[in-house]
Amino acid sequence: MTEEHAATPTEPGPALSIVALDDDADFRDYISGTLEREGHNVRVAATPDELYRAIESAMPDIVLLDIKMGPHHGEDVLSEVRRRWSRLCVVIVTGYPSLDSMRQTFKQDVFDYLAKPFSLDELRRVLSQAAVAFDLGGRPQDRLRTELGRAIRLARTDRGWTLKELSETSGVSVSQLSSVERGAHLPSLESLLTIAEALGHRPSAWLDSAGF
Repeated sequence: MTEEHAATPTEPGPALSIVALDDDADFRDYISGTLEREGHNVRVAATPDELYRAIESAMPDIVLLDIKMGPHHGEDVLSEVRRRWSRLCVVIVTGYPSLDSMRQTFKQDVFDYLAKPFSLDELRRVLSQAAVAFDLGGRPQDRLRTELGRAIRLARTDRGWTLKELSETSGVSVSQLSSVERGAHLPSLESLLTIAEALGHRPSAWLDSAGF
């Protein structure tokens, strides 16, 4: 990599909804001001309970989670977030990094991590990559199509069904099911209900997991 390329600043990505949990008031002020100047909608939380309430009130695109917070254990917070919002994008923030151990411990559960102090370019890079990986920052209906399609595909494959078998059980055509699973089209309410019933799932759970 040339010096010129390495020095090229990272461009801001799409505007995102972000909740940051950190017990350091100075850091909360810093991250809030920085993210707002970047065009993001940001909320900050000082305790795990504040984080949970913030997520419940309005599903964010990304959670920035401090892993070292005095009496609170970031690992426990992460487990609770994963239990309640399994698809939510989480980025770990830490002032005590052991990079190898962080990768080994958290890579399966979080998108990435940022070691304090991090630069604006590092923050932009992680947020931009998360936006691409999770299809964030788009219109709500676009995200809903993607998440519903993924949920239906996972439920079908968990049963070991082909599209044809799901079609025969639900009465929804193979072509329509294929389009829905690819995220190309939103199913009608009637189709969503029949698909969910055929798979033994509640459509409300799929909507909740997608943040709606």
